[in-house]
Amino acid sequence: MARVIVMTSGKGGVGKTTVTANLGMHLANKNYRVCLIDMDIGLNNLDVVMNMEDRVVYTMLDVIENRCRLKEALVQDDTYPLLYLLSSGGLNQDLTITINQIRQIINQLHAVFDFVLIDCPAGIDAGFKRAVSCADEAIVVTSPHLSSLRDADKVITILSSYNILSKRFVINRARGDLMQDKLMFSVYDIGKTLGIEFGGVIPEDDHVLVLTSDSIKNQKISLNRAFSILANNILTGEKKLFDCTYKYKGLFGSIKRKLKRSV
Repeated sequence: MARVIVMTSGKGGVGKTTVTANLGMHLANKNYRVCLIDMDIGLNNLDVVMNMEDRVVYTMLDVIENRCRLKEALVQDDTYPLLYLLSSGGLNQDLTITINQIRQIINQLHAVFDFVLIDCPAGIDAGFKRAVSCADEAIVVTSPHLSSLRDADKVITILSSYNILSKRFVINRARGDLMQDKLMFSVYDIGKTLGIEFGGVIPEDDHVLVLTSDSIKNQKISLNRAFSILANNILTGEKKLFDCTYKYKGLFGSIKRKLKRSV
């Protein structure tokens, strides 16, 4: 049986889709069979982030309306053969797809995959409810900013009314220099505010915004390490912390902090 995890956030623009894609690649790189489902119907861009947009022939709606079989709609990653994508489709399809139809698709995926990661649309409207209703676990992606944390907290409260077995938070775009100088919420502060299990910390880095088929190989060491820790935490239930402040500690670290903010 696959673990079905919905990747959600209250606020748009926190990097949920790129976190979803990177987590999927790192799990596949650890020899787990992973299917990414883009549930942001209408505004779908997971295929773009995964550099697969030119390879999508059939979508979720094609499967639902029996224009193709599910396996025909799954797009296999070029570099990680255990990683697949199911694209959602175009603009006016949102209201035509029901929770039961998504559940039927996921039921078919259970026998084939170890993980199904659902990229949930931002907000708490019908698209959010549809995605969350089909999952067993939730990862709430937030950035260490007050508005993002407030929205994440609202989402966590709403998740309590669903049959979600476990909830974790992931801090994305964490600035180690600002955290070290106490100008940004720390991991401890965020965990205390959100009140759910810790999942991982992803440092702010422009390299995370653009993925290629050999993304893991080309990632900076810090990003590779951060996503690898996140994947291991999901796999084992550990709460290991990637310390994004490590290179900003001590005398040389203080110099780096000043230089970073002067750029």
